[in-house]
Amino acid sequence: MADLFAGKNLDAEAIHLNMKTLMDAEGLPYERRTHTYNSRLAQEVAKWSETQAGGDAFHAALYKAYFVDGLNLSDPDVLLDLAHGVGLDCGVVQVVIDERTFSNAVDADWMLSREYGVTGVPTFVADGRGVVGAQEYSVLERLVLAAGAAFRPQQL
Repeated sequence: MADLFAGKNLDAEAIHLNMKTLMDAEGLPYERRTHTYNSRLAQEVAKWSETQAGGDAFHAALYKAYFVDGLNLSDPDVLLDLAHGVGLDCGVVQVVIDERTFSNAVDADWMLSREYGVTGVPTFVADGRGVVGAQEYSVLERLVLAAGAAFRPQQL
């Protein structure tokens, strides 16, 4: 991470503390990362997981692996372990990894992201409007209300 921020006149500690505060407010675990990794292969396996029952669990496992455990999501063995941990078919995951069968689907997602003008992740888009980056609940609420969502007060 030090190399990533080197020479950019950014305060890495302030960025971490801001993210930690946002995540804590939402009850999400978030730890200090020392490395960043190319997530392309993880995106391809995640895209495949969306076609499977229980695929959402893989997305949650990716989040925890990266933002809590600091694992390398470009490592196929890490992806296989995560898939196994959520009950996905590791034989099929191995094929997705080896043959890159979901590469075109991820390329299409990236193209759509460019069309929307996405400059960072996460980005939330509703009715042609968007917000970039981790946001407080109230910001997301304003986005969906501006897009015409009906307001439904939370039931306690």
